[in-house]
Amino acid sequence: MSLIPSIFGNRSVLDPFSSDVWAPLGSSSNEVSTFASAQVDWKETPEAHVFKADLPGLKKEEVKVEVEDGRVLQISGERSVEKEDKNDKWRRVERGRGKFLRRFRLPENAKIDQVKASMENGVLTVTVPKVEEKKPEVKSIQITG
Repeated sequence: MSLIPSIFGNRSVLDPFSSDVWAPLGSSSNEVSTFASAQVDWKETPEAHVFKADLPGLKKEEVKVEVEDGRVLQISGERSVEKEDKNDKWRRVERGRGKFLRRFRLPENAKIDQVKASMENGVLTVTVPKVEEKKPEVKSIQITG
């Protein structure tokens, strides 16, 4: 993976235009892909951890949501190449295709057995409920004088 120097001293940052960043998982080097990574937001509410992923053009059957190793949420999928007709002549190809995979380590307060996922208008929403926090029991002590 190529690195470019950072303006913040001697630290290096990932070059987002490096070809290996955009290559799909397990693809050959001559296969075009710009769909190597899905953009995901992670929001924590008082009740749950909510993940939203933009997956335009994908059907729910093309996406997998799994919890592996007990605490790792894994979102993966693949956008396949459109069927090509011999008479078609491509002028430009910009829409991404290929495989993607995102992993998130869930915190201890996640209820792994109650994860729910839904997909609407190209947005995947994964909701991971949280274990209710026990509020400390407070006992008033009367002050004698």
